Amino acid sequence: MAKEIKVGVVGCGYWGPNLVRNFRALPDCQLKTVCDLSEQRLAHLKSIYPEVQGTTDFRQMLAGGGLDAVVIATAVSTHYPMARASLLAGKHTMIEKPMAGSSAECEDLIAIAKRKGLVLMVGHTFLYSPAVRKIKEIVSNGDIGEIRYISARRLNLGLFQKDINVTWDLSPHDISIILHIMGEQPLTINCCGSTHINANVEDITSMYMTFPSQKSAMIHSSWLDPRKIREMTIVGSKRMIVYDDVAPLEKIRVFDSRVERPPHYDTFAEFHYAYHYGDVYSPYIRQEEPLKTECQHFLDCIRQGIVPLSDGNQGLELVRILEASSESLKRGGAPMDLTVHLNGHKLNGNGWTRSLPPKAARLATARKAPGRVAAKKYAFPAELKRPGISFRLKKQADVRPQA
Repeated sequence: MAKEIKVGVVGCGYWGPNLVRNFRALPDCQLKTVCDLSEQRLAHLKSIYPEVQGTTDFRQMLAGGGLDAVVIATAVSTHYPMARASLLAGKHTMIEKPMAGSSAECEDLIAIAKRKGLVLMVGHTFLYSPAVRKIKEIVSNGDIGEIRYISARRLNLGLFQKDINVTWDLSPHDISIILHIMGEQPLTINCCGSTHINANVEDITSMYMTFPSQKSAMIHSSWLDPRKIREMTIVGSKRMIVYDDVAPLEKIRVFDSRVERPPHYDTFAEFHYAYHYGDVYSPYIRQEEPLKTECQHFLDCIRQGIVPLSDGNQGLELVRILEASSESLKRGGAPMDLTVHLNGHKLNGNGWTRSLPPKAARLATARKAPGRVAAKKYAFPAELKRPGISFRLKKQADVRPQA
């Protein structure tokens, strides 16, 4: 039997209880401690999970909890100091999105995890969603042709934040999905927005990213919409996909629609666009909780020594985009060149790639605790490897920017 991994969760407000529920239910995992500044929140969780220890002291949790791993679901401003303390204490660490408040902080966490031989994972939950995995499969199989653009809307009334704007709060989900589907890094980014409720905190933003081969992506984020909308449209040269995460059924619909221009014409009268309207179908999607798959993947990475699908480098990549969006906001929506921040990231014929440093694909063997083994290679969690699902990776090449 696999050795039980002892996990502690810090942050029991909005998202933390979902992490607590999932880690407690997973096999070969002991949810040992929960940490929060609110005694009331701790008392509530203790009433549901009486066997779990509770504390308001994070340092005490690290020092005396006998933990193998720590999961951080606190305010973004606390992600870096808490994750740094966790890694320095020798704990495998999972951080909710976004990974930290700056790319410099992300780089420091990556360096510590590498030096200590620890798993560092970021909670990009939608990468573990069955719907997003199905979209990736459809796109990778070439069923919609070449991607032309992706548009996303993530809107609702609240929850208002005071330390980050709506882009940092809501768009990480859409950015992670778009990068996963595109398979390459954006070249430029524009972001504009407005403030209505909290001073100097944008509650409505629109982001526009350009990619190689004239592809683009747009993300509209808002805390001021009366309806909860979680929608993404992927427009291809052959077909189009509409992904509605709020829909109870048929979350994905594929439209056999496209527009073509005539190859040649002699007069304006001969010029006519060709519009094609075909069938609409909804592929079958297995119903499972993405967060459960994500939590299990974190444990698998610790136990098997594999690098997570959403590792620190991917977290860094996303924070760099958020930083550029903030700079664009300050400059009134001016375009920001993302290629200058890619640290040697080069474009070749197959997409954005980089060669790994000599030991970057390995986690140094530290001690015979759970997961202190050499990393093998980037791998998808076991739950994602099912018949009929092909991720079409070329030798599982690392397509993440160098930290």
